[in-house]
Amino acid sequence: MRELEAKLSQRIAAPDATAQRPSILLIGIGNYLMGDEGIGVQFIQWLAENNIQLPDTDILDGGVGGFTLMGHFDSYDKVIFVDATMDQKPLGTVSLIKPRFSSDFPKGLTAHDFGLKDMVESMYLLGRVPELYLFTISIEEIQPMTVALSPAVENSIPVLTREVGQLIQQLATPETV
Repeated sequence: MRELEAKLSQRIAAPDATAQRPSILLIGIGNYLMGDEGIGVQFIQWLAENNIQLPDTDILDGGVGGFTLMGHFDSYDKVIFVDATMDQKPLGTVSLIKPRFSSDFPKGLTAHDFGLKDMVESMYLLGRVPELYLFTISIEEIQPMTVALSPAVENSIPVLTREVGQLIQQLATPETV
C-alpha cells in the first residue's frame, strides 16, 4: 500500500522550476471501503499501479474529500472528476457530463454528493472555477465494508480509461484557429 501511495504522491508532486505545470487535474472520488461506490478512487489507483501516463495531467485520489479538495483546483485550468452514481442506468455504464452548477450533477451521486455539489457552488462564490468534467460510473448499491468491485463495474475500468484518455487528449491539444 505504501508503494501505491508513493506513486500517487509522485503523480501530483510539485514540478521543478523548469517544468511546465500540467493544466489538467484528474480526481477520483469515492469511499474505497464501500464496494462499487469507491470506483473513482479505485480507478485512480489502477492508473498508478499500471503506470498509465496521461499527457498534461496530474492525478489525485480525492477519496470523500469534499471541501478539502478545493485547494487543489487553483493551479489547474481543467478538472475531471470520476465518481459513482446510482442513476438507474445499467451497472457499469460510463457517462460524461460537463457540469457548470451543482444542479447539473446527477441526482444519484452517491454518499458524498452533498460535499461535491456544494464544493462546486463554493468555487463559483470564490470566483475561481476551472473547466469541470464529470465521468460517472453507474452502480446499483453501496456495499459497506468491502473493497471488491462488482464484475460489471470492474469491467468499466478499460472503457473509462479510454474515454478519460480521449477527453484529456482533446483538452491537452491546443485549438487551432
